[in-house]
Amino acid sequence: MLVGLLLLPACVSAVLTLLRVVRQSSSADTFWVAFAGGAASWVALFLLLPKPMWVYVFGHELTHALWVWLFGGRVHRFKVSSKGGEVAVSRTNFLIVLAPYFFPLYAVLVVVGFGVGHLVWGWHPYLVWFHLSLGAAYAFHVTLTGHILRAEQSDVTQQGWIFSAAVVFLGNVLVLLLGIPWLAGRPSVFTALQWWFEETVRLLERGAGWF
Repeated sequence: MLVGLLLLPACVSAVLTLLRVVRQSSSADTFWVAFAGGAASWVALFLLLPKPMWVYVFGHELTHALWVWLFGGRVHRFKVSSKGGEVAVSRTNFLIVLAPYFFPLYAVLVVVGFGVGHLVWGWHPYLVWFHLSLGAAYAFHVTLTGHILRAEQSDVTQQGWIFSAAVVFLGNVLVLLLGIPWLAGRPSVFTALQWWFEETVRLLERGAGWF
Protein backbone atom coordinates (compact mmCIF):
# COMPACT_ATOMS: atom_id res chain seq x y z
CA MET A 1 0.00 0.00 0.00
CA LEU A 2 2.85 2.36 0.84
CA VAL A 3 4.50 1.78 -2.56
CA GLY A 4 1.16 2.35 -4.26
CA LEU A 5 0.74 5.67 -2.47
CA LEU A 6 4.28 6.70 -3.40
CA LEU A 7 3.42 6.03 -7.07
CA LEU A 8 0.49 8.47 -7.02
CA PRO A 9 2.59 11.54 -7.99
CA ALA A 10 3.89 9.61 -11.01
CA CYS A 11 0.27 8.76 -11.93
CA VAL A 12 -0.80 12.41 -11.77
CA SER A 13 2.23 13.62 -13.73
CA ALA A 14 1.62 10.88 -16.32
CA VAL A 15 -1.90 12.21 -16.95
CA LEU A 16 -0.63 15.79 -17.27
CA THR A 17 2.07 14.63 -19.68
CA LEU A 18 -0.39 12.57 -21.73
CA LEU A 19 -2.64 15.61 -22.16
CA ARG A 20 0.37 17.60 -23.33
CA VAL A 21 1.38 14.86 -25.77
CA VAL A 22 -2.15 14.66 -27.20
CA ARG A 23 -2.22 18.43 -27.72
CA GLN A 24 1.12 18.34 -29.50
CA SER A 25 0.00 15.51 -31.79
CA SER A 26 -3.48 16.89 -32.49
CA SER A 27 -2.64 17.91 -36.07
CA ALA A 28 -1.77 14.33 -37.04
CA ASP A 29 -5.17 13.77 -38.69
CA THR A 30 -4.09 10.68 -40.64
CA PHE A 31 -3.50 8.96 -37.31
CA TRP A 32 -6.24 10.30 -35.03
CA VAL A 33 -9.20 10.05 -37.43
CA ALA A 34 -8.51 6.41 -38.29
CA PHE A 35 -7.57 5.46 -34.72
CA ALA A 36 -10.69 7.07 -33.25
CA GLY A 37 -12.82 5.48 -35.98
CA GLY A 38 -11.50 2.03 -35.14
CA ALA A 39 -12.02 2.58 -31.42
CA ALA A 40 -15.59 3.84 -31.96
CA SER A 41 -16.38 0.85 -34.19
CA TRP A 42 -15.28 -1.59 -31.50
CA VAL A 43 -17.19 0.25 -28.76
CA ALA A 44 -20.36 -0.03 -30.85
CA LEU A 45 -19.81 -3.79 -31.24
CA PHE A 46 -19.02 -4.08 -27.51
CA LEU A 47 -22.32 -2.45 -26.58
CA LEU A 48 -24.52 -4.19 -29.16
CA LEU A 49 -23.18 -7.74 -29.50
CA PRO A 50 -22.29 -10.56 -27.07
CA LYS A 51 -18.86 -10.02 -25.59
CA PRO A 52 -16.14 -12.32 -27.01
CA MET A 53 -14.93 -13.45 -23.60
CA TRP A 54 -13.04 -16.53 -24.87
CA VAL A 55 -10.93 -14.30 -27.13
CA TYR A 56 -10.23 -11.91 -24.26
CA VAL A 57 -9.45 -14.66 -21.75
CA PHE A 58 -7.10 -16.33 -24.22
CA GLY A 59 -5.20 -13.05 -24.67
CA HIS A 60 -5.24 -12.47 -20.90
CA GLU A 61 -3.68 -15.84 -20.08
CA LEU A 62 -1.28 -15.66 -23.03
CA THR A 63 -0.05 -12.30 -21.73
CA HIS A 64 0.72 -13.93 -18.38
CA ALA A 65 2.66 -16.64 -20.24
CA LEU A 66 4.61 -14.17 -22.39
CA TRP A 67 5.70 -12.17 -19.36
CA VAL A 68 6.70 -15.37 -17.56
CA TRP A 69 8.94 -16.25 -20.52
CA LEU A 70 10.25 -12.67 -20.55
CA PHE A 71 11.47 -13.15 -16.98
CA GLY A 72 12.98 -16.55 -17.75
CA GLY A 73 10.23 -18.71 -16.26
CA ARG A 74 8.32 -21.68 -17.61
CA VAL A 75 4.64 -22.31 -18.26
CA HIS A 76 3.52 -25.75 -17.07
CA ARG A 77 -0.22 -25.52 -17.77
CA PHE A 78 -2.39 -23.26 -19.92
CA LYS A 79 -6.18 -23.42 -19.65
CA VAL A 80 -8.76 -21.12 -21.26
CA SER A 81 -12.56 -20.97 -21.35
CA SER A 82 -15.14 -18.22 -21.80
CA LYS A 83 -15.68 -18.23 -18.01
CA GLY A 84 -12.02 -17.89 -17.05
CA GLY A 85 -8.53 -19.23 -17.48
CA GLU A 86 -5.49 -20.43 -15.64
CA VAL A 87 -1.74 -20.71 -16.17
CA ALA A 88 0.63 -22.66 -13.94
CA VAL A 89 4.08 -21.07 -14.00
CA SER A 90 7.49 -21.62 -12.45
CA ARG A 91 7.91 -18.03 -11.24
CA THR A 92 5.90 -14.90 -10.74
CA ASN A 93 6.17 -11.24 -9.77
CA PHE A 94 3.85 -8.24 -9.75
CA LEU A 95 4.53 -7.43 -13.43
CA ILE A 96 3.68 -10.97 -14.53
CA VAL A 97 0.52 -10.93 -12.42
CA LEU A 98 -0.71 -7.51 -13.56
CA ALA A 99 0.57 -7.51 -17.17
CA PRO A 100 -2.78 -8.44 -18.82
CA TYR A 101 -4.35 -5.31 -17.36
CA PHE A 102 -1.86 -2.86 -18.87
CA PHE A 103 -0.24 -4.73 -21.79
CA PRO A 104 -2.61 -4.57 -24.82
CA LEU A 105 -1.59 -7.88 -26.43
CA TYR A 106 -3.87 -7.71 -29.45
CA ALA A 107 -2.82 -4.12 -30.20
CA VAL A 108 0.82 -5.24 -30.03
CA LEU A 109 0.02 -8.11 -32.42
CA VAL A 110 -1.51 -5.60 -34.86
CA VAL A 111 1.69 -3.54 -34.69
CA VAL A 112 3.91 -6.59 -35.21
CA GLY A 113 1.75 -7.93 -38.05
CA PHE A 114 1.72 -4.62 -39.89
CA GLY A 115 5.44 -4.15 -39.28
CA VAL A 116 6.21 -7.50 -40.86
CA GLY A 117 3.83 -6.82 -43.74
CA HIS A 118 5.40 -3.43 -44.37
CA LEU A 119 8.91 -4.88 -44.42
CA VAL A 120 7.98 -7.77 -46.72
CA TRP A 121 5.25 -6.34 -48.95
CA GLY A 122 5.51 -2.57 -48.46
CA TRP A 123 2.21 -1.86 -46.72
CA HIS A 124 2.76 1.89 -46.32
CA PRO A 125 -0.22 2.73 -48.63
CA TYR A 126 -2.45 0.86 -46.16
CA LEU A 127 -1.33 2.86 -43.13
CA VAL A 128 -4.86 4.16 -42.50
CA TRP A 129 -6.12 0.58 -42.11
CA PHE A 130 -3.32 -0.08 -39.64
CA HIS A 131 -4.39 2.88 -37.50
CA LEU A 132 -8.03 1.81 -37.78
CA SER A 133 -7.22 -1.75 -36.66
CA LEU A 134 -4.98 -0.48 -33.89
CA GLY A 135 -7.76 1.74 -32.53
CA ALA A 136 -10.17 -1.18 -32.49
CA ALA A 137 -7.62 -3.49 -30.83
CA TYR A 138 -6.75 -0.97 -28.12
CA ALA A 139 -10.44 -0.25 -27.45
CA PHE A 140 -10.94 -4.02 -27.16
CA HIS A 141 -8.29 -4.10 -24.45
CA VAL A 142 -9.69 -1.12 -22.52
CA THR A 143 -13.37 -2.08 -22.65
CA LEU A 144 -12.99 -5.76 -21.77
CA THR A 145 -10.38 -5.09 -19.10
CA GLY A 146 -12.78 -2.62 -17.51
CA HIS A 147 -15.58 -5.17 -17.87
CA ILE A 148 -13.78 -7.96 -16.00
CA LEU A 149 -12.48 -5.60 -13.31
CA ARG A 150 -16.05 -5.00 -12.19
CA ALA A 151 -15.78 -8.44 -10.57
CA GLU A 152 -13.13 -9.26 -7.98
CA GLN A 153 -9.92 -10.47 -9.65
CA SER A 154 -7.41 -12.52 -7.69
CA ASP A 155 -4.58 -11.02 -9.78
CA VAL A 156 -5.44 -7.62 -8.33
CA THR A 157 -6.43 -8.52 -4.79
CA GLN A 158 -3.28 -10.53 -4.05
CA GLN A 159 -1.12 -7.49 -4.93
CA GLY A 160 -3.30 -5.02 -3.03
CA TRP A 161 -5.85 -2.68 -4.60
CA ILE A 162 -3.88 0.55 -4.23
CA PHE A 163 -0.62 -0.87 -5.55
CA SER A 164 -2.36 -2.77 -8.36
CA ALA A 165 -4.38 0.28 -9.41
CA ALA A 166 -1.24 2.44 -9.53
CA VAL A 167 0.75 -0.11 -11.57
CA VAL A 168 -2.10 -0.85 -13.99
CA PHE A 169 -2.82 2.86 -14.45
CA LEU A 170 0.85 3.70 -15.03
CA GLY A 171 1.24 0.77 -17.40
CA ASN A 172 -1.69 1.87 -19.54
CA VAL A 173 -0.60 5.51 -19.61
CA LEU A 174 2.97 4.50 -20.46
CA VAL A 175 1.68 2.52 -23.44
CA LEU A 176 0.00 5.72 -24.68
CA LEU A 177 3.01 7.92 -23.90
CA LEU A 178 5.19 5.64 -26.00
CA GLY A 179 2.63 4.76 -28.67
CA ILE A 180 1.14 8.15 -29.55
CA PRO A 181 4.46 9.90 -30.33
CA TRP A 182 5.61 6.89 -32.35
CA LEU A 183 2.39 6.67 -34.36
CA ALA A 184 1.57 10.36 -34.73
CA GLY A 185 5.16 11.43 -35.34
CA ARG A 186 5.08 14.23 -32.77
CA PRO A 187 6.44 14.83 -30.20
CA SER A 188 9.29 12.34 -30.02
CA VAL A 189 9.16 9.45 -27.56
CA PHE A 190 12.20 10.86 -25.76
CA THR A 191 10.49 14.24 -25.41
CA ALA A 192 7.35 12.64 -23.96
CA LEU A 193 9.38 10.73 -21.36
CA GLN A 194 11.36 13.87 -20.54
CA TRP A 195 8.11 15.79 -19.98
CA TRP A 196 6.88 13.01 -17.68
CA PHE A 197 10.08 13.17 -15.63
CA GLU A 198 9.90 16.96 -15.39
CA GLU A 199 6.22 16.90 -14.35
CA THR A 200 6.95 14.29 -11.68
CA VAL A 201 9.84 16.32 -10.25
CA ARG A 202 7.68 19.45 -10.26
CA LEU A 203 4.90 17.68 -8.35
CA LEU A 204 7.34 16.24 -5.80
CA GLU A 205 8.94 19.65 -5.26
CA ARG A 206 5.51 21.21 -4.80
CA GLY A 207 4.49 18.48 -2.37
CA ALA A 208 7.73 18.89 -0.43
CA GLY A 209 7.07 22.63 -0.22
CA TRP A 210 3.57 22.05 1.17
CA PHE A 211 4.94 19.53 3.67
